[in-house]
Amino acid sequence: MKVIRGYHNLTAAHRGCVATFGTFDGVHHGHQVLIAHVRAKAAELGVPSMLITLEPQPREFFADPSVPVPARLTRFREKSLLLCQSGLDYLLCLPFNRDMADTTAEEVIDRLIVDRLALRYLVIGDDFRFGQRAAGDYAMLKRAGEAHGFEVSKLGTLAFDDDRVSSTRVRQALADADFALAEKLLGRAYSISGRVVYGRQLGRQLGVPTANIRLQRYRAALQGVYAVRVSGVAGEDVPVPGVANIGVRPTVDGEQPMLEVHLFDYSGDLYGQRLSVTFHHKIRDEQTFDGLEALKTQIHADMDSARALLNVAARNGREPSDG
Repeated sequence: MKVIRGYHNLTAAHRGCVATFGTFDGVHHGHQVLIAHVRAKAAELGVPSMLITLEPQPREFFADPSVPVPARLTRFREKSLLLCQSGLDYLLCLPFNRDMADTTAEEVIDRLIVDRLALRYLVIGDDFRFGQRAAGDYAMLKRAGEAHGFEVSKLGTLAFDDDRVSSTRVRQALADADFALAEKLLGRAYSISGRVVYGRQLGRQLGVPTANIRLQRYRAALQGVYAVRVSGVAGEDVPVPGVANIGVRPTVDGEQPMLEVHLFDYSGDLYGQRLSVTFHHKIRDEQTFDGLEALKTQIHADMDSARALLNVAARNGREPSDG
């Protein structure tokens, strides 16, 4: 799959696709069904498939600083990797800014769908809206398709346990620490991936070194302490068990949200490595402690809980020396 960033990188080779348009946060089962339909139609017509998305998400652009926006399930890189696995040919990422926000639905159709992309076929979800004030809908697209020679189809909502599969429902499952439900809705276990960066070395000082990953999200879908398994350690796919904290680390006056992972029985330098952290059980919420000793005591209790939940035996108290 090729990623196209912005209008200016569109070429004649990108015209005439079968496409879909949306946020696709999490790339859950409902998204996957829609993408499969796009790919099948593209194969039938003998043309490439394309997904069009916006970055940042419109609700993030319009967010009131005093009101938290809905959590992100996937940042752009994670979403891109998931979409790459879906078999799409192109991912077109358009910047959402004031100009885009002020673009009417009619202008989206004329400038993007007709003039720049000359789409053959457009597939949308049943709740898809577009353009200024979200005025564009399926009926408008159908009329435009009849006038300009492209077809439009709308897929109904995918349901699971008598409720629709949606990013909102996945977020709620994660907030409830219902990882089994989240996995069923997503079609995979929920994970966060990123590159390990240098932190404050506090974990090392406490004898529990951590791999630190910046969340790079407006808001993470999880917060607290979790039993996890981590893939990508030293380039290996074999998951390594551990315990992770997601939050701002209030005891040490943290400010930026961070994912901190302590790997059990691992010794090695993880800086710069890209890891994927899969969440299995929630241990507790993030909290403030009366000093570092109290924090250290709780961290070791969390490690014991994570080992028990993951059924991982301690190796005679041996702890990693780096990470």
